[in-house]
Amino acid sequence: FICPAKLKVSLPMRAPIIILLVLALAAGGYFLATKTSETVGRGIITKEVSYGPFSIFVNSTGELQAKRSTKIRGPQQMRSVGIYQTTISELIPEGTVVKKGDFIASLDKTELATKMQEVQTEIEKIQTQLDQMRIDTTIEMKDIRDEIANLQFSIEEEKLEIEKNRFEPSMIIEQSELKLKKSKRDYDQLLNKLELKKIQSTAKVGEIDANLRQQNNKLSALNGVAGDFTVMAPEDGMLVYENSWNGKKTTGSQVSAWDPVVGELPDLSDMISRIYVNEVDISKIKKGQPVKVKVDAFPDHDFDGTVNKVANIGQQLRNQDAKVFEVIVQMHEIDSLLRPAMTTSNEIQVYDYEEVVSVPIEAYQKDSISYVVRKESGNYFRQEVVVGEANADEIVVAAGLQRGDIVCLTFPDNLPELEFQKLTDEVRKQALESLHASAETRAKYERANAAKVKEDIAAPNRGGGGGFIIFN
Repeated sequence: FICPAKLKVSLPMRAPIIILLVLALAAGGYFLATKTSETVGRGIITKEVSYGPFSIFVNSTGELQAKRSTKIRGPQQMRSVGIYQTTISELIPEGTVVKKGDFIASLDKTELATKMQEVQTEIEKIQTQLDQMRIDTTIEMKDIRDEIANLQFSIEEEKLEIEKNRFEPSMIIEQSELKLKKSKRDYDQLLNKLELKKIQSTAKVGEIDANLRQQNNKLSALNGVAGDFTVMAPEDGMLVYENSWNGKKTTGSQVSAWDPVVGELPDLSDMISRIYVNEVDISKIKKGQPVKVKVDAFPDHDFDGTVNKVANIGQQLRNQDAKVFEVIVQMHEIDSLLRPAMTTSNEIQVYDYEEVVSVPIEAYQKDSISYVVRKESGNYFRQEVVVGEANADEIVVAAGLQRGDIVCLTFPDNLPELEFQKLTDEVRKQALESLHASAETRAKYERANAAKVKEDIAAPNRGGGGGFIIFN
């Protein structure tokens, strides 16, 4: 047992205890404040703003094609003989190098053979009708001529009868004369009948003969088309299969009478890359822009190219939600290993700025006002900015930042509470004027590039073959 009196502390001893308690409370407050600051800034990724050249580019995949090619066509007169579709029964492998006149493909002749047999049967039928008609006409006309000959004899006899009866009573003489007149009339009628029979026979024979000629012409046309069912190379080249809506035309594919193309022979001395650009980026693409083309088959080598055509109307491709626009890139370099249908990766260089401030896209925020979160001396605050062009990674900042500034790519938890530093009206105006001047400079650059493209198009063709792409 301890007496309470022994626990009493004298006043001089209380002062150190009070001081210690105050120091402990102060240390605890500092610790909490530091802990809160560390929590706000924990895990925030920052980056110094970039200053220097800035390139705007659009990436898109595409496919190599020959700028000019010669189409290999099957029979172009199939419709004229009533054949509207046939099947490829044999086709040499794609990529085969052929000479003019070499075998390319053969088409199914089943329907052609059926039609030829039908026409041949009709010709034989008409020929039989014609022969029968001629025989019948000959017999009929012979009968008429026999009747005419018999009447001639009768007329001569009646003349003699009249001469013999000239001393007979007048009634007998008159009766003989009437009989002679009747015979002469019958004779004239038979002559007229013979003439009409000739005309009728000529008309009928002519009708049958015309039908026969028509069928012979059909047979000749079928025979002419039959030769085209064996497709030969129109010139030297490398065979590339024709693409249709349901894939490449190969053995077993249908060939339409309206488009009897079996394949093509591309001019490998002049190649293009056909690409499709998303509707979001198409406004950036202009004629004359330089392009870096990579062929997937040769990833270590770049090819130079130029945008030569930009479609005015978009289209919906299979398995794509957004609309795309066709862009044609003219290749400036040719390699003997390049082949049509090779996949390409195309980087279209839209524009290059020389010296600008830029920040990663992740740092840029836009509410009612555009801003970034800037870090300075351990503090964070929202900084209003005026921005310009952007590429896939960064965006140009025309006002609000300068070299050496640090911006956040991820943001503090108390982002809405951070201080907002606005630009002055004068700074904002100057930035907008600078962006406008830059846009005019870029527009002049694009017009100059487009003019160069027109000059290139006006130049003579660099290769053989038939052209099928028209740049506008």
